[in-house]
Amino acid sequence: MEPQSPITQDVLTIPRKLPEGKQNLVGLTRAGLKEALLAAGTKEKQAKMRVNQIWQWIYHWGVRDFADMTNLAKDYRAMLERNFVIELPKVVQKLVSEDGTRKYLVKIAGGHEVEVVYIPEDDRGTLCISSQVGCTLTCSFCHTGTQKLVRNLTASEIVGQIMMARDDLGEWPVPGAPKDETRLLSNIVLMGMGEPLYNFENVRDAMKIAMDPEGISLSRRRITLSTSGVVPGIARTAEEIGCLLAISFHATTDETRDVLVPINKRWNIEQLLEALASYPNLSNSERITFEYVMLAGVNDSDEDAHRLIDHIKRHNIPAKINLIPFNEWPGSPYKRSSNNRIRAFANIIYQAGYASPIRKTRGDDIMAACGQLKSATERARKSRKEIAAEAGL
Repeated sequence: MEPQSPITQDVLTIPRKLPEGKQNLVGLTRAGLKEALLAAGTKEKQAKMRVNQIWQWIYHWGVRDFADMTNLAKDYRAMLERNFVIELPKVVQKLVSEDGTRKYLVKIAGGHEVEVVYIPEDDRGTLCISSQVGCTLTCSFCHTGTQKLVRNLTASEIVGQIMMARDDLGEWPVPGAPKDETRLLSNIVLMGMGEPLYNFENVRDAMKIAMDPEGISLSRRRITLSTSGVVPGIARTAEEIGCLLAISFHATTDETRDVLVPINKRWNIEQLLEALASYPNLSNSERITFEYVMLAGVNDSDEDAHRLIDHIKRHNIPAKINLIPFNEWPGSPYKRSSNNRIRAFANIIYQAGYASPIRKTRGDDIMAACGQLKSATERARKSRKEIAAEAGL
């Protein structure tokens, strides 16, 4: 019998060690924040009000200094200063692509790094965030997957990526200024490093914070969680997060998917499709996105396109299919399908009645495109070791 929880047993989440034992308030749920404030001496009858006030300062106004929380008494601000910090992942490097895509290398506890990518478009701005340091799935076409899994990110480190990007975009509101409904950061996709459903609780808590109307206030329909097919976590995602769902599908037979997405050996295509078919709130306005990377001679035939349609129709899944031209990386065993082949594949899907957009490659000049996320410093360390080995050092 398969376990009901998608959480692996061997992956640790390590909280950041803070100076003088101070606790980071970023990433705490409302209940967790209340508990922390009570433990620090806040009176029970004041706790709910204090949670609301501090929550808005952190997540609506983007304030990092307790001294700036001007609707709190000075002695209460001093207590907060003694016991807590408001701390985000640190930006180590920022690269900006010719197309405006921004890639951030950010440092978290233990000196590890993860990458975050912001993609501006005419009608939206999408932030691609990471949920783990490295990845455990070893998908054979994915550059990110070549970095071994180190640990899960905490809720603080996940929501901190969103706050860090808002810092860089200058998007926190200014007190007294006219309200601006335009959002530079309007959408979040959990498509960075890691498998979100192998870090479910931290991802859930971070997304609940992002959706809270008194703070960052992103609609659940502006958040898309992408999974490679951790079947037990799919229904739980709908129940506990309520966001949109994307599936890294990439193949139409178990034989091919076993190679491209090895988690298929545990939960095969049929099991995955059954879980998707029962995903709550499915409708034409809340379709499941099937992500399909186009690999020359591997998964891009007309037969593959017809099988993909058959899979979706048999299970009556409202869906759109995102076709992703493969982003080649050094040492990759695959090649990108030709533009003509991708268009032919897309046309078969479109003629069957499904949206089949071909993803425009963004940020590939800074290795920020899909499947390329892998920290530059990790690569640099490896190359230094190789150089030393070749020199006999």
